[in-house]
Amino acid sequence: MLRRVWLTSSLVALAMTICLVPAVSAQEEEREVRWSTGGRCDFTNVPGVVWFGTQRTMTLNELASYVAPVYWFSPDEPLLNQMERDSIRIPEALPFEDAPDRPVAYYQFDHLLVNKAYEDSTYFPAANKANSTVDFQYVGAFKLHFYAYFSFEVGLGAHEHDMEAVEFKGVVLRYSGPFIREATDAVCDEETYVVLITRVSAKAHGIIWFWNVIDTDDETRFPMHILVEEGKHGTATDKNGDGYFTPGYDVSRHINDAWGIRDNIRSGQLVSGGYQAWMTKVRQPQHRVYPPLPEGSPGRARLARRGYYDEPYVEYEIRPLPPKELAEYDDHLYHFMDDKQVDGWPVIRTGETAEDVLGWVDEGSVVKSLAISLYTDGDWGFSFVFPFFIVKNLETKISGGFLVWRLYLKDQGLRDFGAMLLYAHSASRWIDNYLSLGYEWDVQDLEGGGTQTIDDFVLETGLKFRVQLGTSPLKFLTVLTDFWGFRLGIKNYGFTDIDRLTYVFEFGAGAW
Repeated sequence: MLRRVWLTSSLVALAMTICLVPAVSAQEEEREVRWSTGGRCDFTNVPGVVWFGTQRTMTLNELASYVAPVYWFSPDEPLLNQMERDSIRIPEALPFEDAPDRPVAYYQFDHLLVNKAYEDSTYFPAANKANSTVDFQYVGAFKLHFYAYFSFEVGLGAHEHDMEAVEFKGVVLRYSGPFIREATDAVCDEETYVVLITRVSAKAHGIIWFWNVIDTDDETRFPMHILVEEGKHGTATDKNGDGYFTPGYDVSRHINDAWGIRDNIRSGQLVSGGYQAWMTKVRQPQHRVYPPLPEGSPGRARLARRGYYDEPYVEYEIRPLPPKELAEYDDHLYHFMDDKQVDGWPVIRTGETAEDVLGWVDEGSVVKSLAISLYTDGDWGFSFVFPFFIVKNLETKISGGFLVWRLYLKDQGLRDFGAMLLYAHSASRWIDNYLSLGYEWDVQDLEGGGTQTIDDFVLETGLKFRVQLGTSPLKFLTVLTDFWGFRLGIKNYGFTDIDRLTYVFEFGAGAW
């Protein structure tokens, strides 16, 4: 019986250790994952699968073809020019390349994670990067980006040239390894390789808090449908390909911060810091652009069963991302490419332990979360906010907000100290409320000399105002954080009886 399970990054990381580590722990072997294959060597029903077969080597171009997404545009996208189906010509070829009579998307394999013992026997470069090959026997995982180029955008902060990224994290499993045998009832006569996608990140407008991130589960459909924002071209994941963006379903991380798809900002207005369903126009089938899925692709078979190929349609061409140096004639275009290109890709990374693999698969889920601010509640000082688990955020499942630690030092010589647990609905909204509670230790001078320390319960609530500096003249400050902000709060002392009230003001760097 097919069980509903989450194909989380950690679960797949355990499977990846098959390639990198001789054995898995007893705890790992206890996982209760089971997908039905009907006893055949058929992995179509395994969540996240984009390819399986006995072919041991594959070119980068072919592997990218199996992963490539469907792009889905708003009916009022300016660059569509009212075109539909097989007349659509976006996304576009970069201006220094030949433009075919169809859309173009670019790919880049940022990293390949391989068994350290076979580091030199895994990737075989070719003069044309598209023809470079990988050996599935020793590859454990990969990170792959697709880039869609548009000659211009319209709306708030409009500019010439636009490149939007979608990141795929994938793993390669072997039938001879224990995971496939334990997780399925498949029976294969030959060594079979299975490529799974574990996470898709649509990197809306470049700010990591805004990314639309989905971890693969058994309701995720590949090829992944990517909704493209009208005019601005930000991208969002559409887990089941229904043409609607549903927070909590189409994204599984940073739900309150996920940008979604906001067709309304073409008008030049943001309206709200949080996503609302009315911001997205209804997608129509005739505005989809299909990937060049090979005939043997499980994804192509799924699309065919759903009738996607019954009407005229257009498939885009995929190309390796060309060197950024080709865009040096245009500073703006060069900036876009320089920001995205990994020099000498793919970078070969090695792993030997389960910890190495777990860290690589979950990489990118931890964001710049340290906040440092000037603080005053009548006494001046500094406050520091950092993740609940120090290096990793604690996101609450019910509300989608975050629990973080907040420490502050104040008064003369920074002798007073406070420690609070703070709850925030979001890490990126322009205006957001918060609640925090904890203890404060106040060092006070005695009239006759000396000091005494008074400790008391403190409760604080108020508003946090954030400004994103990425498009401002102060953009250089984003090296520290994407956001700077101001906090206005009211703090009371005492648990059941309020001893006194103070206002709290903070100004500084950080999401919190």
